[in-house]
Amino acid sequence: MKTKFEEEDVEAIAQRVSELLQLELSGNKKIDEGDLFDVSGLAKYLGVSETWIYERTHFKEIPHLKIKGHLRFRKNAIDKWLDSYNVPAVDTPSRILRALE
Repeated sequence: MKTKFEEEDVEAIAQRVSELLQLELSGNKKIDEGDLFDVSGLAKYLGVSETWIYERTHFKEIPHLKIKGHLRFRKNAIDKWLDSYNVPAVDTPSRILRALE
């Protein structure tokens, strides 16, 4: 049984294969909400040093798991923790007007 693909279908398949290969070759993978990070993975995710991660866990400032001596971090817990530090933007013109009153 032969199947004939439309040119657009072939291009879409080739594009998806290319994306998956690039992720695999670069060493990156898509991160799901339930994924666990190790220290180096979390440091890359947050853009900080591994020492910074160890300091935050030592002082219990960052949510973590300790599994048989290994530190692990749930992505959804880390994202929630990050959201707790969110500083909302302020409408600058109204702020200036209030200061002038």
